[in-house]
Amino acid sequence: MMKTVLLLAFITVSEATIGVFVKLTDGAIPIQTLNFYALVFAAGFLGLALPLATKERLRFPWDNLTDTALIGVLIATQISVFNYAMTLAPIANVVIFWSVAPFFVFIFSWAFLGEPAKRSYLLIFILAIIGLIIANPLAEGYMLGNLIALGDGAIYAAMVTYMRHEGKTETGNDIFWSMLAAALVLSPMLFIAGPGEIARMIPYPTIGMVLPVILWAVCLGVISTGFSYFGISIVLKRISANGYALVDIIVSPIVAAILGYLVFGEIPAMSMVYGGALLLASGFWLTREMSKGRKAQVAHPAQRRVSA
Repeated sequence: MMKTVLLLAFITVSEATIGVFVKLTDGAIPIQTLNFYALVFAAGFLGLALPLATKERLRFPWDNLTDTALIGVLIATQISVFNYAMTLAPIANVVIFWSVAPFFVFIFSWAFLGEPAKRSYLLIFILAIIGLIIANPLAEGYMLGNLIALGDGAIYAAMVTYMRHEGKTETGNDIFWSMLAAALVLSPMLFIAGPGEIARMIPYPTIGMVLPVILWAVCLGVISTGFSYFGISIVLKRISANGYALVDIIVSPIVAAILGYLVFGEIPAMSMVYGGALLLASGFWLTREMSKGRKAQVAHPAQRRVSA
């Protein structure tokens, strides 16, 4: 159990570093190309790490090429939009507004998968709307980044809903191939946006070092993306996906906001703090309620009802 807790902690921190590594590139690499680099390094890491962890060779998914490719497209889109938002707004803003994802997951699951609704969801959605109004994504200065982060929550939810529809998780052999497909989807960006100044050296007075910008692209791919998916593929064998989601939806945004403050001195407005707290709490509540509903459906598969 302690190993699982530690792994969850490492996953949470690795996910929270996305905004840090994106911002540390200081615009030296076009964000479209940076996303491609990240997916290439992530796929490379998974290609090495998964066989070592599972003691099995990676098998080409001949039987589900379409699903693997489509999930790859969704991964490429979601990561690209999220990282782009990071270039336009503070880390705290992006992770807070992205945290509307559970609400889109429910809406898509209800519309396409027959997810049962509960009357208690009305209160949860009201709390989320109040939180969103308080956080105010339309505030001047970061409105575009805030709105893009909100949109990315919907993209992520679409990916999760599709994976649930196909009975898939972020575990096993297929996630490597989906990540590789995602990299292939973004490969034209290397020629459209250019390779960037990958050899550019950037001074960092706080640590007294001058480092190449490509280092942050590697870190974004290996630590923030590759290790996150690798860790998730292991932890989902020990705890339920719903249990992981409950931890991730609260802890990761908080850690990301803290890193934004520590590394870049980003201090979120109090409206963002209060509104974000309501959004995170309501998202946690909704995810918990939805997980209870799924457990009930497993126990009584023939029973489908709207409950109070």
